[in-house]
Amino acid sequence: MSKKHQPKPKKRTHTTTKNTASVELKGTLDLTRSGMGYVIIDGSKDKDILVRQQDLGVALSGDTVRVKIVKQSQSGRKEGRITEVIQRKQTEFIGRLSVQEHFAFFIAASEKPMPDIYIPKNKIKNTPDNSKVIVRLTEWENNKKKPVGEVVSVVTEEQENDFAMKGIIAENGFSIEFPKEVMHEANKLTDKIPDEEIAKRKDFRKTLTFTIDPVDAKDFDDAISIKKLDKEWYEIGVHIADVSHFVTPDTELDKEAYSRATSVYLPDRVIPMLPEHISNVLCSLRPNEDKLTFSAVFIINKKGKIKEHWIGKTVIHSDKRFTYEDVQQIIDTKEGLLKDDVLLLNEIAQKLRAERFSNGAINFSSQEVRFKLDEKGKPIGIEIKESKPAHQLIEELMLLANRYVATYAAGIKIHGKPIPFPYRIHDQPDEAKLENFIPFAKKYGYHFDLSTPEGIAKSFNEMLEKAHGKPEQHVLEQLGIRTMAKAIYTSENIGHYGLGFENYCHFTSPIRRYPDVMVHRIIEDCLKNHPQVDKKLEEKCKHCSDKERAAMDAERAANKYKQVEYMQQFLGDEFEGIITGVAEFGFWVETVEQKCEGLVSVQSLNFYDDFRYVESDYMLAGSRSGRRFQMGDKVWIKVVAANLDKRQLDYEWVLKSDSTKKKEKTTTTKKKKKSNVGQKKEK
Repeated sequence: MSKKHQPKPKKRTHTTTKNTASVELKGTLDLTRSGMGYVIIDGSKDKDILVRQQDLGVALSGDTVRVKIVKQSQSGRKEGRITEVIQRKQTEFIGRLSVQEHFAFFIAASEKPMPDIYIPKNKIKNTPDNSKVIVRLTEWENNKKKPVGEVVSVVTEEQENDFAMKGIIAENGFSIEFPKEVMHEANKLTDKIPDEEIAKRKDFRKTLTFTIDPVDAKDFDDAISIKKLDKEWYEIGVHIADVSHFVTPDTELDKEAYSRATSVYLPDRVIPMLPEHISNVLCSLRPNEDKLTFSAVFIINKKGKIKEHWIGKTVIHSDKRFTYEDVQQIIDTKEGLLKDDVLLLNEIAQKLRAERFSNGAINFSSQEVRFKLDEKGKPIGIEIKESKPAHQLIEELMLLANRYVATYAAGIKIHGKPIPFPYRIHDQPDEAKLENFIPFAKKYGYHFDLSTPEGIAKSFNEMLEKAHGKPEQHVLEQLGIRTMAKAIYTSENIGHYGLGFENYCHFTSPIRRYPDVMVHRIIEDCLKNHPQVDKKLEEKCKHCSDKERAAMDAERAANKYKQVEYMQQFLGDEFEGIITGVAEFGFWVETVEQKCEGLVSVQSLNFYDDFRYVESDYMLAGSRSGRRFQMGDKVWIKVVAANLDKRQLDYEWVLKSDSTKKKEKTTTTKKKKKSNVGQKKEK
């Protein structure tokens, strides 16, 4: 997605502008927290069009709008005025009601700015002042200053979590329910596989096959088969649910899947891309059932050397459903069901992993924090999930399949040109961010080779290896990740820098990602020697990238809501934390025990000193005391506010002497929670 961050305030100067004809374009409005707008034009590679607050009209963040170009500077930055709202992204909002004598105002609980909504007296429904409500926007004409709405319902304490999650889904442009016509199409599909369909496919039903998934998973979209061929070589199959067999182009089911483009994973629920009858029944590779799959099959030895590979449609029969915990226990103890096969796969996966890093993949450690929830969805504890060999086994085999499928597609030509294909690409690190990061890393003794992209990747890996277990590990990892570009879908293949692959795509999760469905369809056409040119492929890739970003925003917002909800019980308590970010207005701290991040405002520090922001050192520095707050430092904080409506935690820095810190073995908590360890499947 294009950058839409608000630049730092500067004194306004007179700008020479180009005389541009009045042009109206269609796009999507994105509002920053400051209220400045940017319209993203569909299919355009130009910069987003800047829209100042006074030119927003009646548009809200996420709306599809028509924008008129009114000015263009010499730098190329276009400014515009919104002339029409074509389609609202959202018409129902959650927030608080301020009741007056003859009317009420609704104040939305949203990070994106929006005006208060006027509620006529007859639309208040006798709702008490300061109630949490859902309000529907009913009217907002261009000549009216305030939007008009009505109270839909009052949110009770029991409903608060459910409505908050639904609100986050709506804010990010996803639908909770499937349209009736989509459900009708899905429910008509049958799990009976005709003999003539099986006859078209390679039959793996007699080959040992199993799945490895999280303990609570229901949609098993990949399975692994293994067969020994001789003393050296093995046949390993990566079998992926054949979603494209059931979801065919131009059906209502396909249109809805494309519109959503991805499943969304919140702490207490999943908003699926496909109806459950497809994702959890027809396409889920459940044990002891014949299933249709699309497969990448490899003839490989224990060293990870690949002699042959094959890609095509298959039918399988899973013999066993493993959880990650089951497989990890087999790896740790060398005992258990199918231990020889599991241990062989683990050995091969670790060889593939080592080869990948030696070829330039960057080895950032992965850790995921999840909340344990009670039956009402309230957070009661923390889970820290780290990548273990069981997860790496699946990860490496999925990466292998994705890479070989993309390499096959890269070799297909139509009229001498590469076939349009939805690659998953990852660009080289951002040069500006890298320029700031390298001097910072040098202060810790880490040097970078900037002569080639490969040299940069090697330098990152050397730094990460040497810093492991040292005080600076956390800050260098966090800042290093921030230098990286965002992975996106596009038909312009530049490779995947982070993985070190020349060709890469997403093939292995069509139940939850629409780009995988597109890949399956294109590969099937190519295998039939009837490759097709999709002239709208790049537009589809951008849509999928945008929806992926929206899903990530929703997941972050929901996790932040749970953090705030969890920390409400600790108001006034003190915790040890690590500084995770620094800005002119303060610094962010993540508590060590709860992994919950909040802001320490620079205003709360003024009692101690006057602090200035040193951007090159990611630091606030005191002008009199010499005290410093730098990214990666350990500090003590007090929880002073936990605002659920704003999803915001406020901390205050606590001055602790070294002797006091030594006496405090653990942080003060009202309730001690047990943490579990697990891992979300990554592909």
